[in-house]
Amino acid sequence: MKQKIALALGSGGARGLAHIGVIEELEDQGYDISAVSGCSIGSLIGGFYAMGKLKTYTDWISSLKKKDVYSLMDVTLSQNGLLKGERVFNKMKELIPDMLIEEMGIPYAAVATDIISHREVVFTSGSFYNAARASVAIPTIITPFSSGDKIFVDGGLLNPIPVNEVKRNGGDMLVAVNLYDSRQHISPEKEGNKKVLKKAQKSEISKTFHLNSSIEYLQQKIREFIPKSDKQNQGYLTLLQLTSSMMLTRISDLMLELAKPDIIINIPADSARTFDFHRAAHIIELGRKTAAQALNEFNKK
Repeated sequence: MKQKIALALGSGGARGLAHIGVIEELEDQGYDISAVSGCSIGSLIGGFYAMGKLKTYTDWISSLKKKDVYSLMDVTLSQNGLLKGERVFNKMKELIPDMLIEEMGIPYAAVATDIISHREVVFTSGSFYNAARASVAIPTIITPFSSGDKIFVDGGLLNPIPVNEVKRNGGDMLVAVNLYDSRQHISPEKEGNKKVLKKAQKSEISKTFHLNSSIEYLQQKIREFIPKSDKQNQGYLTLLQLTSSMMLTRISDLMLELAKPDIIINIPADSARTFDFHRAAHIIELGRKTAAQALNEFNKK
């Protein structure tokens, strides 16, 4: 019999694509994922896996170029966030129809935060996409998701690695994927000529941002909203990212210490930025390699 695994997938923006590589490696090594929980991007990846549609999502996300990622950003004038998130969810619904969580192939749980009651909310039934949309609402970036008298934002605010919400049975192993590891990631890009790379990236970004008027508007709005950053004067977005990353790292460490998973797969926090979905192939492979290393160390013990 295959060793069964209860898998908890953490929050972390585009770094969460590493979850795909982790799942692929676990399956390749003969493990049976019997239940999954997820927060933010982890709720999406975990849900698609529980639906049996992860390959469809992987093929699509891996095909996206930087211009495609920007084209999926729907800018809003709302004071609650910069992006509505409707465009990308509508696209995913075209590729993968919605499903009731209770009808998925394995137990699944998505974690969000209700900012009205200041409580963690766990979705284990109802619409998958509603649960995922509630879980991914990054404060100030993606507008909150409302349902009845509740207003939901990113589950990572209270529980970035929902190890306590994944369904477990006797004999299974608890595996957690942490996207906030503090160790530095040395990517192929960092190993190259940084000056040449930086110049090429600036040129590429400059061209991409002018693909259509919505992208130009997003750029202009961000420029007006966020002051320039330097070592002495951190801009608004930079400061927000740094402080939220520190908070989520600390909460993640505490959750992992309390739950004591059998295996923790640590993905470096600097391995990808929030919207680096155009780097899917690299991030997925990072997840696969990191998972293989963690499994190898576990088996040695």
